Amino acid sequence: MNEVKIRKIIERVIEKIEGTVNLPVEASGRHVHLSKEHTVQLFGSEDQLTVKKELSQPKQYQYQQRVTLIGPNGIIQGVTLLGPARGNTQVELSKTDAVKLGLDPPVRESGDLTGSASLLIASEKGVVLAEESTIIAKRHIHMEPADAERLKVADRQKVAVRIMTNRPVVFEDVTVRVNENYRLSLHIDYDEANACNYMPGTQGRIISLE
Repeated sequence: MNEVKIRKIIERVIEKIEGTVNLPVEASGRHVHLSKEHTVQLFGSEDQLTVKKELSQPKQYQYQQRVTLIGPNGIIQGVTLLGPARGNTQVELSKTDAVKLGLDPPVRESGDLTGSASLLIASEKGVVLAEESTIIAKRHIHMEPADAERLKVADRQKVAVRIMTNRPVVFEDVTVRVNENYRLSLHIDYDEANACNYMPGTQGRIISLE
Protein backbone atom coordinates (compact mmCIF):
# COMPACT_ATOMS: atom_id res chain seq x y z
CA MET A 1 0.00 0.00 0.00
CA ASN A 2 1.49 3.33 -1.06
CA GLU A 3 1.86 6.48 1.05
CA VAL A 4 -1.07 8.30 -0.58
CA LYS A 5 -3.53 5.47 0.18
CA ILE A 6 -2.28 5.18 3.77
CA ARG A 7 -2.71 8.94 4.27
CA LYS A 8 -6.28 8.83 2.92
CA ILE A 9 -7.18 6.00 5.30
CA ILE A 10 -5.76 7.93 8.27
CA GLU A 11 -7.66 11.08 7.24
CA ARG A 12 -10.96 9.19 7.06
CA VAL A 13 -10.41 7.58 10.47
CA ILE A 14 -9.77 11.04 11.98
CA GLU A 15 -12.92 12.37 10.31
CA LYS A 16 -15.05 9.60 11.85
CA ILE A 17 -13.60 10.28 15.30
CA GLU A 18 -13.88 14.07 15.16
CA GLY A 19 -16.87 14.36 12.85
CA THR A 20 -15.06 16.93 10.69
CA VAL A 21 -12.90 17.02 7.59
CA ASN A 22 -9.44 18.52 8.08
CA LEU A 23 -7.24 19.76 5.25
CA PRO A 24 -3.51 19.07 5.05
CA VAL A 25 -1.70 22.39 4.72
CA GLU A 26 1.43 22.88 2.63
CA ALA A 27 3.63 25.98 2.54
CA SER A 28 4.92 26.68 -0.95
CA GLY A 29 8.18 28.58 -1.26
CA ARG A 30 9.30 30.68 -4.22
CA HIS A 31 9.60 28.60 -7.37
CA VAL A 32 9.70 28.70 -11.16
CA HIS A 33 7.87 26.76 -13.89
CA LEU A 34 9.77 27.23 -17.16
CA SER A 35 8.30 27.11 -20.64
CA LYS A 36 9.89 24.70 -23.09
CA GLU A 37 11.47 27.63 -24.91
CA HIS A 38 13.06 29.03 -21.76
CA THR A 39 14.14 25.54 -20.68
CA VAL A 40 16.10 25.19 -23.91
CA GLN A 41 17.64 28.65 -23.52
CA LEU A 42 18.69 28.07 -19.91
CA PHE A 43 19.56 24.36 -19.88
CA GLY A 44 19.72 23.10 -23.47
CA SER A 45 16.67 20.80 -23.12
CA GLU A 46 14.45 19.11 -20.53
CA ASP A 47 16.70 16.06 -20.88
CA GLN A 48 19.46 18.07 -19.20
CA LEU A 49 17.36 18.45 -16.05
CA THR A 50 17.46 15.90 -13.22
CA VAL A 51 14.38 15.14 -11.13
CA LYS A 52 15.15 15.53 -7.43
CA LYS A 53 11.81 14.45 -5.98
CA GLU A 54 8.11 14.02 -6.66
CA LEU A 55 5.75 16.63 -5.22
CA SER A 56 2.52 16.04 -3.32
CA GLN A 57 0.42 16.74 -6.40
CA PRO A 58 0.57 13.87 -8.93
CA LYS A 59 2.85 14.24 -11.96
CA GLN A 60 4.56 17.32 -10.51
CA TYR A 61 8.20 17.26 -9.46
CA GLN A 62 11.19 19.31 -8.39
CA TYR A 63 14.41 19.40 -10.37
CA GLN A 64 17.89 19.20 -8.91
CA GLN A 65 18.86 22.32 -10.86
CA ARG A 66 18.03 25.80 -9.58
CA VAL A 67 17.86 29.27 -11.09
CA THR A 68 18.56 32.88 -10.12
CA LEU A 69 15.88 35.59 -10.24
CA ILE A 70 16.98 39.13 -11.12
CA GLY A 71 14.72 42.09 -10.49
CA PRO A 72 15.16 45.88 -10.70
CA ASN A 73 16.46 46.14 -7.12
CA GLY A 74 17.73 42.72 -6.13
CA ILE A 75 18.69 39.12 -6.84
CA ILE A 76 17.49 35.84 -5.33
CA GLN A 77 19.70 32.82 -5.95
CA GLY A 78 19.02 29.11 -5.62
CA VAL A 79 15.34 29.28 -6.58
CA THR A 80 13.52 25.96 -6.90
CA LEU A 81 12.69 24.78 -10.43
CA LEU A 82 9.58 22.65 -10.92
CA GLY A 83 8.44 20.45 -13.80
CA PRO A 84 7.17 19.49 -16.22
CA ALA A 85 7.60 22.42 -18.63
CA ARG A 86 4.57 24.62 -19.20
CA GLY A 87 3.25 26.61 -22.12
CA ASN A 88 4.36 29.84 -20.43
CA THR A 89 7.02 30.50 -17.82
CA GLN A 90 5.50 31.21 -14.40
CA VAL A 91 7.34 32.54 -11.34
CA GLU A 92 5.58 32.36 -7.97
CA LEU A 93 6.83 34.61 -5.17
CA SER A 94 5.78 35.78 -1.74
CA LYS A 95 5.29 39.49 -1.18
CA THR A 96 8.55 39.52 0.81
CA ASP A 97 10.40 38.04 -2.18
CA ALA A 98 8.84 40.61 -4.50
CA VAL A 99 9.94 43.51 -2.30
CA LYS A 100 13.51 42.17 -2.25
CA LEU A 101 13.53 42.02 -6.05
CA GLY A 102 11.88 45.43 -6.47
CA LEU A 103 8.73 44.03 -8.07
CA ASP A 104 5.00 44.52 -7.50
CA PRO A 105 3.39 41.36 -8.91
CA PRO A 106 -0.37 40.83 -8.69
CA VAL A 107 -2.05 38.19 -6.52
CA ARG A 108 -3.29 35.71 -9.10
CA GLU A 109 -4.34 32.13 -9.66
CA SER A 110 -1.89 29.90 -11.46
CA GLY A 111 -1.89 30.51 -15.21
CA ASP A 112 -3.40 34.00 -15.01
CA LEU A 113 -0.34 35.88 -16.21
CA THR A 114 -1.65 38.69 -18.42
CA GLY A 115 -0.29 41.98 -17.11
CA SER A 116 1.80 40.28 -14.43
CA ALA A 117 5.35 41.31 -13.51
CA SER A 118 8.47 40.59 -15.58
CA LEU A 119 11.98 39.66 -14.48
CA LEU A 120 15.19 37.99 -15.60
CA ILE A 121 15.87 34.31 -14.93
CA ALA A 122 19.45 33.08 -15.05
CA SER A 123 21.17 29.71 -15.04
CA GLU A 124 24.83 28.82 -15.47
CA LYS A 125 24.25 28.67 -19.23
CA GLY A 126 22.25 31.81 -19.92
CA VAL A 127 19.70 34.48 -19.03
CA VAL A 128 16.14 35.01 -20.29
CA LEU A 129 13.67 37.85 -19.88
CA ALA A 130 10.45 36.30 -18.61
CA GLU A 131 7.84 38.88 -19.53
CA GLU A 132 4.44 38.77 -17.79
CA SER A 133 5.53 35.73 -15.79
CA THR A 134 5.53 36.66 -12.13
CA ILE A 135 2.71 36.48 -9.59
CA ILE A 136 2.00 36.09 -5.91
CA ALA A 137 0.02 32.86 -5.92
CA LYS A 138 -3.52 33.12 -4.60
CA ARG A 139 -4.09 30.64 -1.77
CA HIS A 140 -6.08 27.63 -2.91
CA ILE A 141 -7.17 24.09 -2.08
CA HIS A 142 -6.44 21.17 -4.39
CA MET A 143 -8.96 18.33 -4.17
CA GLU A 144 -10.36 15.49 -6.21
CA PRO A 145 -14.13 15.18 -6.91
CA ALA A 146 -14.68 12.77 -3.99
CA ASP A 147 -13.16 15.34 -1.61
CA ALA A 148 -15.38 18.08 -3.04
CA GLU A 149 -18.43 15.90 -2.43
CA ARG A 150 -17.44 15.20 1.18
CA LEU A 151 -16.74 18.87 1.82
CA LYS A 152 -19.84 20.01 -0.09
CA VAL A 153 -17.92 22.48 -2.26
CA ALA A 154 -17.52 23.01 -6.00
CA ASP A 155 -14.69 23.89 -8.36
CA ARG A 156 -13.83 27.63 -8.28
CA GLN A 157 -15.87 28.18 -5.12
CA LYS A 158 -14.42 30.53 -2.49
CA VAL A 159 -14.17 29.41 1.14
CA ALA A 160 -12.67 30.54 4.45
CA VAL A 161 -10.22 28.19 6.20
CA ARG A 162 -9.09 28.22 9.83
CA ILE A 163 -5.46 27.18 10.26
CA MET A 164 -5.16 25.10 13.42
CA THR A 165 -1.89 26.05 15.09
CA ASN A 166 -0.88 27.72 18.35
CA ARG A 167 -1.22 30.97 16.41
CA PRO A 168 -4.49 30.32 14.55
CA VAL A 169 -5.40 32.42 11.53
CA VAL A 170 -8.47 32.43 9.30
CA PHE A 171 -7.69 32.78 5.60
CA GLU A 172 -10.58 34.11 3.52
CA ASP A 173 -11.09 34.08 -0.26
CA VAL A 174 -9.49 30.64 -0.67
CA THR A 175 -10.18 29.17 -4.11
CA VAL A 176 -11.30 25.54 -4.39
CA ARG A 177 -9.74 23.71 -7.34
CA VAL A 178 -11.24 20.32 -8.19
CA ASN A 179 -9.63 17.80 -10.52
CA GLU A 180 -9.44 14.02 -10.53
CA ASN A 181 -5.65 14.28 -10.63
CA TYR A 182 -5.36 16.43 -7.50
CA ARG A 183 -4.65 15.36 -3.94
CA LEU A 184 -6.31 17.17 -1.03
CA SER A 185 -4.10 20.01 0.20
CA LEU A 186 -4.35 23.71 1.05
CA HIS A 187 -1.46 25.69 -0.47
CA ILE A 188 -0.23 28.91 1.15
CA ASP A 189 2.98 30.87 0.64
CA TYR A 190 5.71 31.44 3.23
CA ASP A 191 4.45 34.88 4.28
CA GLU A 192 1.11 33.29 5.11
CA ALA A 193 2.82 30.31 6.72
CA ASN A 194 4.88 32.54 9.01
CA ALA A 195 1.77 34.51 9.99
CA CYS A 196 0.10 31.38 11.39
CA ASN A 197 3.24 29.69 12.79
CA TYR A 198 3.00 26.89 10.25
CA MET A 199 4.99 23.70 10.66
CA PRO A 200 4.91 20.40 8.74
CA GLY A 201 1.75 18.50 9.62
CA THR A 202 -0.36 21.63 10.14
CA GLN A 203 -4.01 21.20 9.25
CA GLY A 204 -6.86 23.52 8.36
CA ARG A 205 -10.63 23.37 8.43
CA ILE A 206 -13.22 25.01 6.16
CA ILE A 207 -15.38 27.21 8.40
CA SER A 208 -17.52 29.10 5.89
CA LEU A 209 -18.57 29.00 2.26
CA GLU A 210 -19.29 31.78 -0.22
